[in-house]
Amino acid sequence: MITATLHFQIHISSIIALQMFLLKTWRSTAFGVYGYLNFTKSGFLEHSKHFKPEDMQTRIEGKNCVVTGANSGIGYATAEGLASRGANVYMVCRNKERGEAALSKIRSTTGNQNVHLEVCDLSSVSKVKSFASKFASKEVPVHVLVNNAGLLENKRITTSEGFELNFAVNVLGTFAITESMVPLLEKAAPDARVITVSSGGMYTAPLTTDLQFSDEKFDGVEQYARNKRIQVALTEKWAEIYKDRGISFYSMHPGWAETPGVAKSLPSFSKSFSGKLRTSEQGADTVIWLALQPKEKLVSGEFYFDRAQAPKHLKFAATSGSHALIDSIISNLHAMSTLSS
Repeated sequence: MITATLHFQIHISSIIALQMFLLKTWRSTAFGVYGYLNFTKSGFLEHSKHFKPEDMQTRIEGKNCVVTGANSGIGYATAEGLASRGANVYMVCRNKERGEAALSKIRSTTGNQNVHLEVCDLSSVSKVKSFASKFASKEVPVHVLVNNAGLLENKRITTSEGFELNFAVNVLGTFAITESMVPLLEKAAPDARVITVSSGGMYTAPLTTDLQFSDEKFDGVEQYARNKRIQVALTEKWAEIYKDRGISFYSMHPGWAETPGVAKSLPSFSKSFSGKLRTSEQGADTVIWLALQPKEKLVSGEFYFDRAQAPKHLKFAATSGSHALIDSIISNLHAMSTLSS
């Protein structure tokens, strides 16, 4: 009797394992095909045929824009694009020297001297809170917060505060800086907006409460995808929480862009798609578009790609139901950011 029960349990476990394997394989395959057709440079050029040039001609003098991870790649292109349209731009960078070089270049190319450098390491909650407190003393309303800083680290690294590094930057840092900026965003209401740069990689991952990747065999790419899924679900939830406070939230996917971060974290991918990846400017296009559009044209809580609303889930990928976990995840993030202060 015991043997029969054991065999039955093993049989059920095998079926579940096979189902999970097939589901993960489907997600990866569907993502690969969808991505190849849409996320490359050719996808951008095809989609751009429907873009309206006047959408990007808005001037935003006097508006204060905070951009994280602004010294290179999409963050740099975003900061430059906003500065060229007259915004007061605050570049949040981890490295002071690289930040100063980027700042100098943007001031020179745009002629806008109202571009400023703020040094902050988003992998540390205590440093994020220290930065937010210092920034709040300026008493400037924040019209646009761009959560661009991101990381894909393939090895398991634990921060000094005890958090897995990808999670610390992509999720906890993003959560902490956004929550800390709410009072300043409210000063810019009803025109305040938060734009979070996610990734198409999130299509391969459902939401999970395993925030720090407890599996013994660490997979940086999968952890990154999980982090980016959390960003999309967080955006949905933030839109709901702050809907009556004049702050709108949008997440977006820049496509597959050729940036220093991609070259370093995914060298084989970068090499395989050499010449087919988007430029940083093409990757930043929708970020800038979201910052410029009248709010009536946009839907708070939604996910955008190439200046249009995009699906948050691929067909048959079984990821949509997982978003029910976001309340539990937010509770954990609040606890973690409190403990680290």
